[in-house]
Amino acid sequence: MTLSRTATTFAPPVMEARRWLDGVEFAADRPLINVSQAAPVDPPPAPLRQAIADTALNMAEAHLYGPDLGLPALRAEVAASVSRTYNGTVSANQVAITSGCNQAFCATMVSLCGEGDEVILPTPWYFNHKMWLDMSGVKTVPLACGEGMLPDPAQAEALITNRTKALVLVSPNNPCGVEYPAALIAQFRDLARKHGLPLVIDETYRDFHSRTGAPHDLFEDPEWADTVIQLYSFSKAYRLTGHRVGAMVASPERLAEAEKFIDTVTICPNQLAQHAALWGMQNLGDWLAGERLEILDRRAAIEEGFAVLAAQGWRLLGCGAYFAYVEHPFDIASDQLAKNMVKDIGVLALPGTMFMPNGDAEGRKQLRIAFANVDRAGIAALFDRLATLADLVPGQASA
Repeated sequence: MTLSRTATTFAPPVMEARRWLDGVEFAADRPLINVSQAAPVDPPPAPLRQAIADTALNMAEAHLYGPDLGLPALRAEVAASVSRTYNGTVSANQVAITSGCNQAFCATMVSLCGEGDEVILPTPWYFNHKMWLDMSGVKTVPLACGEGMLPDPAQAEALITNRTKALVLVSPNNPCGVEYPAALIAQFRDLARKHGLPLVIDETYRDFHSRTGAPHDLFEDPEWADTVIQLYSFSKAYRLTGHRVGAMVASPERLAEAEKFIDTVTICPNQLAQHAALWGMQNLGDWLAGERLEILDRRAAIEEGFAVLAAQGWRLLGCGAYFAYVEHPFDIASDQLAKNMVKDIGVLALPGTMFMPNGDAEGRKQLRIAFANVDRAGIAALFDRLATLADLVPGQASA
């Protein structure tokens, strides 16, 4: 008996975690601290909301189907931005606009892979990437990260077979927050090119990178399009999560293949979302710079305040963008610990088991903390609550 495509993968992790809240009540003076999802909870800034409203009221064509690969003006704006940011040359016909970055990944993989092919993903991985590969009949080949939560190109090369169709990187990383060094990214590009493979790099969180310059030099290579596929999301930069707008930067030939998928699934990206993203890119540069500084300050608060947990045996494995990835010191699997934390201390976080292959021992010790919606005071409160687990969880492994 065959399985449906959706039956080949697991339930959406964030939705599963939300169900842990069912029936749990939180005191008014001790509200839930929700660090489970990496998405802004505040609406877009008022000027952007006004621009969306004006577009909806005054631009009739914004309510019609648009080009499959996106608005020409937005494609051109993205091309200019990538060229400027990365000191390279990207043209508008090398940009597609998608219904969020998840769709960009799905379109990319559909254009690259067939049933039984393989894609190499560093672990911990972004679970939606794994879910899509499962549902596509593509084998996910885990590449365990080493020191600093960084993947090793030599280990990746040892995993390449004649069924390998892509190498995937996420930087800044989800779930670990780690920013991959430019030299490491270049090594993966060289490895991919050596084996005639694409390097797919998801840069959803690039606007919150700690470096002020280009995070890598992939686009400085005049031949970048023979190897590199970059994915991006406007959701985090302009708080457009519900509008679903992302981008894929690749060769025109690759985009022509992706277009078949986009046309079949959504026909075109959301028109209002695209106009919102375009307006944001053209008008919110200073505002976004301020958002970046706030996220960097929250990252600093995580790093500065972690000592209270480190003294109890916790380890900060990675920190950056929206995320802190930690190892807990208890003799209890992280999936059970995370469930217990909701009732015991009023904290909702995702366990490392959601980002790892089934049965992976490392995932049982790890938690992801998405801190983008928690300010410095909230981070201090979070650490205070986590510190109380030492008195609540039996079998502490270390102290």
